[in-house]
Amino acid sequence: MSTTAESPRIRVVRRGVNPLHGLLLAGTFPLYLTAALSDYAYATSYHIQWSTFASWSIAGGLVFNGLAWLFALGGIVMASGQRGRAALECLLLLVTFVLGFVNALVHARDAWAMMPTGFVLSIVIALLSLVAALIGLSRNRAIAQEMAGGRS
Repeated sequence: MSTTAESPRIRVVRRGVNPLHGLLLAGTFPLYLTAALSDYAYATSYHIQWSTFASWSIAGGLVFNGLAWLFALGGIVMASGQRGRAALECLLLLVTFVLGFVNALVHARDAWAMMPTGFVLSIVIALLSLVAALIGLSRNRAIAQEMAGGRS
């Protein structure tokens, strides 16, 4: 028995962060943090493998960061009432990507030649990626509060 005329149409609207965008945001910070910790390990031990590991971590962070930035650009277009937060996330991801690229160039030098600059850049980039991830992932909570406030 078909009751299409009697059953109400339910429209599902997906709001919040795209799951792949959330995965990319959440993966960017650990990679950049690994680079900062590897730089610290190199500064204290002078073993060249830590410099190489930091370079690979930065490369992985750049891949995740670039893809997350593309999703953030789409988030600006798709954001209904949170364009400011989406734009801030996009700007932070862009700054993090540019500084990460500069850091990759610094790490391409001789191991000890990259030392003070590369370590400081790695710390700054890790903090920027953490802030960008917190802003990007907090959109879900803001939307949930908005929806709960609309029902009251």
